[in-house]
Amino acid sequence: MIVNEKVRFAIVGAGHIGKRHAEMILRNEDAELVAICDIRDKSELQLDQFQVPYFDSVESMLESELDFDVVNICSPNGLHALHSRLALEKRKHIVCEKPMGLTKAECEQVIYTALRMSRQVFCVMQNRYSPPSVWIKDVIERNLMGEIYMVQLNCYWNRDERYYKKDSWKGTPDLDGGTLFTQFSHFIDIMFWLFGDIKEIQAKFDDFNHQNLTAFEDSGYVNFRFVNGGMGSLNYSTSVWNTNLESSITIIGEKGSVKIGGQYMNEVEYCHIEGYTMPELPPASPANDYGAYKGSAANHHFVIQNVIDTLKGRTSATTNALEGLKVVEIIERIYELRTLNK
Repeated sequence: MIVNEKVRFAIVGAGHIGKRHAEMILRNEDAELVAICDIRDKSELQLDQFQVPYFDSVESMLESELDFDVVNICSPNGLHALHSRLALEKRKHIVCEKPMGLTKAECEQVIYTALRMSRQVFCVMQNRYSPPSVWIKDVIERNLMGEIYMVQLNCYWNRDERYYKKDSWKGTPDLDGGTLFTQFSHFIDIMFWLFGDIKEIQAKFDDFNHQNLTAFEDSGYVNFRFVNGGMGSLNYSTSVWNTNLESSITIIGEKGSVKIGGQYMNEVEYCHIEGYTMPELPPASPANDYGAYKGSAANHHFVIQNVIDTLKGRTSATTNALEGLKVVEIIERIYELRTLNK
């Protein structure tokens, strides 16, 4: 437990998300940014605002004499599990961007290493902090909607040549992994967080306009049943023209119906529950803005604060390693059907 000192962070990967982590660390009075590493030359990365030692490999940073408590894994998806294990072996706590890995087996190796080294693994699922997410979690936990009959998750975004740039890791099978891992795992996490695991999965996939951009599908229809009861579906695409359309969840229950929508599942569009009055929610954080495209809600400051509070013994991890593993496992089971569809 870290009691009287600042929590010291080092970052692996200095892309958009890595810089976001760095900014949130600098803004927190209980945190200190100690180091950044990336395989690219520092001059390419616009890191002038971060006056900390820079390393060109994870290994060199971990072997240095710098003292830090936490390593934030912001490297490409396919390297998350490897980089997490390397840092855990050096007795560092881990903050891992989604996804925790690209296979359940990789995630299990990370968890095993964390247990062996007595270190924490924090999985970044910042959409759990969105006011509509916090609100609907309370509604479901209080059973206000009664038995859940149906849940529909719709994720319709734009990801085109402005996003999938030549020589980038994005769109590759080994470092990206697929649309559900990179774009929509946040929303699968929300669904799992609310309703639990799924079974009896059926799916169809297509690649409408990404044949020259990615090694995998851009769209899919997935239907299933929840282990806890009720039916569900996930409909997703990155083929939407020019800009993101929506990320929404519609819930049909015994005693009411709810739809949370907007581009980033950040607006309660409909709430009609027996004997219930919808409260006024705080405003949602804006989406992460990457110029030509936008991502999920900019809630990383909540993530960093949760890491600090947990390591100081004030609370527990918002998204633990087992939950991170479950999201990867659900996606892996869905993607197993891609082979059958060919």
